Amino acid sequence: MGTQQQPTDWREGRRLRAWELHQQGWKQKDIASALGVTPGAVSQWMARGRTGGQAALRNRTSPGAPVRLTAAQRSGLPALLAKGADAWGFRGDIWTRARVAAVIKRTFGVAYHPDHVGRLLGEIGWSVQKPVERATQRNEQAIAAWREEKWPAIKKKPSRKDER
Repeated sequence: MGTQQQPTDWREGRRLRAWELHQQGWKQKDIASALGVTPGAVSQWMARGRTGGQAALRNRTSPGAPVRLTAAQRSGLPALLAKGADAWGFRGDIWTRARVAAVIKRTFGVAYHPDHVGRLLGEIGWSVQKPVERATQRNEQAIAAWREEKWPAIKKKPSRKDER
């Protein structure tokens, strides 16, 4: 493939080979047939090659969106959240992604969608915690007594503990 560096994957190698065959005078339909691709694909590759040369046929990584929180801001996020949701003016000490997004907006002036906040929280080591919902009139002693006395009589199969 000439004096250039080796292709990083087979797709890039195929594009570079097509460019090389084009430079040797091959027709696009013959290149497509030889490489097992459509003539339209070869046409696109040749257009890229004509405008940017062989470098335009190389793989290029997508830069993605720019980072909006600096590394220092991101590392300071757990300390902000450790104060608790009540400290930030929310009712109930439960963090939701929307609440975390609001705290980030207030503190750093950066708006994030709640779904992306979930990714940020995952990156800093926070995981989903679902609150346990229990009735306020719950009677733990009555539940334990029912489990010990009534449940064994109701259930159809004996547990492994009962078989011993």
